[in-house]
Amino acid sequence: MQNKRKNTNFSFFIIFFLIALMIFFFSSPKKEDKAQYSEIVTKFKNHQVTEFTLDLSNGKLTYRLRNDTEGDAMHEYTVPDVDIFLAEIEEYVKQYDEEHPYDPMKREIKPRTNVWLMLLGMLPYLLLIGGIVFIFILMNKQGGQIGSVSKARTKQGFESDKTATFADVAGADEEKEELQEIVEFLKNPAKFNKLGGKIPKGVLLVGPPGTGKTLLGRAVAGEAGVPFYSISGSDFVELYVGVGAARVRDLFDKAKKTRPSIIFIDEIDAVGRQRGTGLGGGHDEREQTLNQLLVELDGFVGNEGVIVFAATNRADVLDQALLRPGRFDRTVYVGLPDVKGREEILHVHSKNKPFGPDVDFKTIAKTTPGFTGADLENLLNEAALLAARRDKKAITQDEIEEASIKVMMGPEKKSKVITEKERRLTAYHEAGHAVAHYYVTPDERIHQVSIIPRGQALGFTMPRPVEDKNLVTRGDMINEIITLLGGRVAEKLVLDDISTGASSDLKRATSIARAMVMRYGFSENIGPIVYEEHEEVFLGRDFTSSRSYSEQVASDIDKEVRSIIENAMEQCTEVLNKHRKKLDEVTDALLALDTIDDEEFDAIMNGTFKLPEEKSK
Repeated sequence: MQNKRKNTNFSFFIIFFLIALMIFFFSSPKKEDKAQYSEIVTKFKNHQVTEFTLDLSNGKLTYRLRNDTEGDAMHEYTVPDVDIFLAEIEEYVKQYDEEHPYDPMKREIKPRTNVWLMLLGMLPYLLLIGGIVFIFILMNKQGGQIGSVSKARTKQGFESDKTATFADVAGADEEKEELQEIVEFLKNPAKFNKLGGKIPKGVLLVGPPGTGKTLLGRAVAGEAGVPFYSISGSDFVELYVGVGAARVRDLFDKAKKTRPSIIFIDEIDAVGRQRGTGLGGGHDEREQTLNQLLVELDGFVGNEGVIVFAATNRADVLDQALLRPGRFDRTVYVGLPDVKGREEILHVHSKNKPFGPDVDFKTIAKTTPGFTGADLENLLNEAALLAARRDKKAITQDEIEEASIKVMMGPEKKSKVITEKERRLTAYHEAGHAVAHYYVTPDERIHQVSIIPRGQALGFTMPRPVEDKNLVTRGDMINEIITLLGGRVAEKLVLDDISTGASSDLKRATSIARAMVMRYGFSENIGPIVYEEHEEVFLGRDFTSSRSYSEQVASDIDKEVRSIIENAMEQCTEVLNKHRKKLDEVTDALLALDTIDDEEFDAIMNGTFKLPEEKSK
């Protein structure tokens, strides 16, 4: 907002200055006006004027000439300067009055009616003077646009950043070990220098969003107790050519003055994409900024004592010159936390929050696979908001369960009007998913099944893996496809009709099958070959991309993907036909209760479930 205001002020000054120039230009007397003025003064001095009227307020002169061929015609003229004109014709008027005191010559000089109108002639000069004063104030004002356009807009931290330490970072033990070496070097550089060791000039933190890359950078600065400069990659690139490179120089100049220090560049892919692409070629502003960044990292002039941390989730698009040793010497991958890491993160974010005795962070960690640190923080925050809405003094397991589903599936929409036919179809659809999942993947439990609309879905089936998986087998992917097709198969099997509710399931199933064939080499007919499929047209490399395989291979891939989907649908149909009774029982429970949890679902599958009396009636 502040930068936008500065741009507006500068634009206003340009418009102001141009208007002043135009007024000055058009108000200046022209050569023709000067010639006509001299001619009129000469006529007065030669006594050719018999009658005249002069308005002192605006300089309007009306006069009649002696022996004029046009008879009684009156001539008009605007005098540039009234005082000068009266001074020039004063002798003529005085002499004529002395020689002809009773001459009936009519002459009238109207008095000035508004003195302030005299200032109108000075307006162009006032505008010019005001414009010059304005631009000097703008240039000298601290933080002005002209003076600071090439300054790096960093967020500088000293004492405040010392509160962020490795104790605030949970679920990233290996990553902290990698960075601990840098902390030791900043604290005791002689220990490494005597052995000829050099501290890494740059550390690139790579990982999905929300995994704590920025927090790790702040923790290193806090542990080492050195100045910390934070800036975003997009802050370098501006409309003006050369501004990005100037800001890079300014950033490193600031860091060198307080070294040892740390520079943290968030989302470096905004400025570090591969060169030689885009419009403008090497003259592109982003490329000039990248070139300057490469020079500052490891150029002719060194920057000893300044360590650069950078974070990105798109390391594949970065320029290779940026990743070479001597610039970003070390790459630290900050991945998704495992079960142990998620539990530690929950303990960190649970500070200053009251929890009930039934809350078990170990259980929550097991039910949240794939959650990042930011997701877990949001989960506890949503649970706290739900507890406050229900006027509770502490957060219980119910709020955490509800918040978990809300984060993944969206808020409930109980007010949404659904017909009984749609409700029954949704129940069979979700029951198909749940039953297929129960028999196809027995190592995973069903956490909850519901036909209450959430987000864009009319219902959902939420499985809960028993343990995290680092590898996925071919059988796991086929089982997932079978589970995804359970809703479509149940609709066709029971209602003898299908709906649009399975569109997202089919999309996911097709994506998995295509990845099996093209990316992982799981197809026996196609073979263990990877066929690249460019989903993005421009990744910092080329505007266009072409397939690396023939039309015949593309046809074979389509046939193989279709074969995988059709075989999975046949297996799913066989499973649901075999367990049709369980499918109906889960559907009846959903129609009666709207939502069934893991214990109720297990009781249905074990044959021990009974509906409450008020629900069974």
